[in-house]
Amino acid sequence: MLRISPGQSIGRLEHKVTRVITPAMSQWIRIHPNDNVAVAVGDLPAGSADDGMPTENIGRGHKFALLMIAAGQPVIKYGFPIGVAATDIAAGQWVHQHNLKSNLAEDWRNTPCGFGKNVQADSREPILFDGYQRPDGSVGVRNDLWIIPTVGCVNQAAQQLAQQANARWAGREIDAAAALIHPYGCSQLGDDLKNTQAILAGLIRHPNAAGVLVLGLGCENNQWDQLKQMIEPLDERRVRFLSAQQAGDEIAEGMAILEQLAVAAARQTRRQLPVAHLTVAMKCGGSDGLSGITANPLVGRIALRLAAQGATVLLSEVPEMFGAESVLLGQCNSDATRLSAIAMLEAFRDYFRLHHEPIDENPSPGNKQGGITTLAEKSLGCVQKAGGAPIGQVLAYGQPAKRQLGGVALVNAPGNDAVSSTAMVAAGAQIVLFTTGRGTPLGLPVPTIKISSNSDLAKRKSGWIDFDAGPLAEGHSMDELAQRLLQLLVQVAEGKPTRNEENHTREIAIWKEGVTL
Repeated sequence: MLRISPGQSIGRLEHKVTRVITPAMSQWIRIHPNDNVAVAVGDLPAGSADDGMPTENIGRGHKFALLMIAAGQPVIKYGFPIGVAATDIAAGQWVHQHNLKSNLAEDWRNTPCGFGKNVQADSREPILFDGYQRPDGSVGVRNDLWIIPTVGCVNQAAQQLAQQANARWAGREIDAAAALIHPYGCSQLGDDLKNTQAILAGLIRHPNAAGVLVLGLGCENNQWDQLKQMIEPLDERRVRFLSAQQAGDEIAEGMAILEQLAVAAARQTRRQLPVAHLTVAMKCGGSDGLSGITANPLVGRIALRLAAQGATVLLSEVPEMFGAESVLLGQCNSDATRLSAIAMLEAFRDYFRLHHEPIDENPSPGNKQGGITTLAEKSLGCVQKAGGAPIGQVLAYGQPAKRQLGGVALVNAPGNDAVSSTAMVAAGAQIVLFTTGRGTPLGLPVPTIKISSNSDLAKRKSGWIDFDAGPLAEGHSMDELAQRLLQLLVQVAEGKPTRNEENHTREIAIWKEGVTL
């Protein structure tokens, strides 16, 4: 048995990016030997193509051509096409929206599975952390009280209860109290109501909450009897319900219930456990051109080590898998998993078509400013977070992950940061590793470790960022930084607060696509 400590190697399980060392290593990176573009590490002034430099100014994270690319020919990054040249592109020219257009491949469905089978179980001693093992056998990394509204009408009351609970018990009987507010639960029909219930049920079950108060109004569509069926067996020592319409004073009665839950939570103690008990969500948001080179491959290295230790890794953002489908399908560990992944990807494409929206209109204005041009480019960087670990589960929206299986589980949810992250927390993630190149203050109900793709962001927004992956672009060791990040992950699992916890930023968002009455 061992714990992660400074200087300890976490192994050499390689991520999917093969970085080519170039004479201009401190200035630009060619990610894969087959690439015909390179990425600027910092702002690059115009030079000479003969010297291996761009012929015009290139911003950090942006691309320039390493050789002549004729109009209609593929532009290659990460070893895969990210689109086609809209015009002839000379060696050294900037490659972006003005001369690169999207051209998503449609021949990905026949990709055979099996890549993930090559990842062997970790023969080293299990990595340990101190966590809370709940009576049902699940494991939490926090001892929180959560107030979960069944309907948006009681959000204000839930927030008042959380504020008072924090004033009385935070830092003593409990780690923190949080009101997980949302606008839904009433005036919803069909799948929208089912989605709301599935996400709330996943949060109610979540092991990071030592106690949960489910606060309802009483007349909403989202009735308790349906929710209770979704969280059976129900432990009434840990989960309590209160109807605001039936209570004389919902704040006073809510605080009385929370006091009972806080007393019970105070009896919970941490015990030493292997990281196989962890479920960790991998998320990227506000990505830039360095995200797929630094932060995402770094997180992918952690995913490999966790999977080898028997832990579960969650990956979502389905629209940001378009263009990288063959990579993920190749990591599926069985034909059944591969077919489930294809069905999920096809259904999400149909969702776009149903709403008459273009499938490849994904990179945001911030993504484009940071150097990302096409959806395939964004997706190929995004899926680096899986690290090549075996994919063994494909989960419907709101479906809990089977933690004993380990490996990677794909979670059906949109790319939206708050919605997809919430889906992974509801699936059981106790911690989120969140990579970003542009920065975001978003925090989830669970510890959210923010990892910057570049050092400038880490310096400017130190109040948001927990870890800087920027040194990877300067040639620093992947092993060294992965060791440090894994050490931080274990420390957070044992109680070290993340920036989102220090900033009291805990949010959820639920996917809505249907009719509102």
